[in-house]
Amino acid sequence: MANYLRNCVHVGALAAVLSLGCGSAFAAQDPDDFVDDASAKGVAEVEAGKLAQEKGVAADVKSFAKMMVSDHTAANDKLKAIAQQKKLEVSSYPQLMDKAKAMILELRSAKSFDQAYANNQVKAHEATIALFEEEAANGKDADLKKFASDTLPKLKHHLDEAKKLAAAHGGDAAKE
Repeated sequence: MANYLRNCVHVGALAAVLSLGCGSAFAAQDPDDFVDDASAKGVAEVEAGKLAQEKGVAADVKSFAKMMVSDHTAANDKLKAIAQQKKLEVSSYPQLMDKAKAMILELRSAKSFDQAYANNQVKAHEATIALFEEEAANGKDADLKKFASDTLPKLKHHLDEAKKLAAAHGGDAAKE
């Protein structure tokens, strides 16, 4: 029971750390704020995906993680190119990622890792979609609005897949 409770605490802490870069934005942001928030979410997705490829056990978790690394790397590259044209900085949040990695590595049960990763992906994509929808609707920069609008269908697909993954691995995020 103590190990179960310790794993629950670690899973909750993991979700909290990864969501730090995922704060919701419901008011129009300045372009630099959107770039910072969106790039932080992208970095978190790539790093979490790499860890899930390494630490995950289930084939569907590893496959989903591979898609996250590939798709979010491509989106990050597009966002970085737009940001560079506008002389805006993208986020890297190395300390956030180090903390997330440390917490993930502390999880002992492979099933717990797969479940924690799947649940986190639902919550992270819900927050990212809210950010991108707000930017697409109310953004102040035409190029960033287009980027957000163009990226939304893929993010929504990721959310659908994450919900299936969470349901398959006993997660509760898919039910919310």
